[in-house]
Amino acid sequence: MKISMYQASVPRLVNILGNLSNILDKAQAHAEARKLDAAVLMGSRLFPDMYPFSKQVQIACDKARSVVARLGGMEVPFYEDDETTFADLKLRIARTIDFLQSVPPERIDGTEEKEVVLPVSRKETRYTGLQLLLGHSMPNVYFHAATAYNILRHNGVAIGKRDFLGNP
Repeated sequence: MKISMYQASVPRLVNILGNLSNILDKAQAHAEARKLDAAVLMGSRLFPDMYPFSKQVQIACDKARSVVARLGGMEVPFYEDDETTFADLKLRIARTIDFLQSVPPERIDGTEEKEVVLPVSRKETRYTGLQLLLGHSMPNVYFHAATAYNILRHNGVAIGKRDFLGNP
């Protein structure tokens, strides 16, 4: 069986972002049950030089939108990084999933060799579509989603591997 660029991207990205949204529900319930200020969780980090929880979620969404738009030859939708609550982050995830699902497979399939140029660390970096998807974007989405998960877990939110993986 042959896997397409669409199958390797959109359904996987929708899955991980949907799981992240579900994890946010558990984080909200955790904060409410313990009478914690949600802003504390939103600003939590694993280490001082790392991005806080809210930024991890924002970047996971940004990378997902970026790769699908770039492979599809579309303008990357821009979202302000102004989320301050779990509900705000859930809305960002939902908007991202809506965008991903709006892109038809034929815009992405066949882009394995398409050249995509990105500004990475302030320099132009050239990728083929397949390199961008599997070597840059998917690892970035999973890295930031896993880091968001780890920040919440570190702060006592009762989540586990099944929450992260969902039902692949």
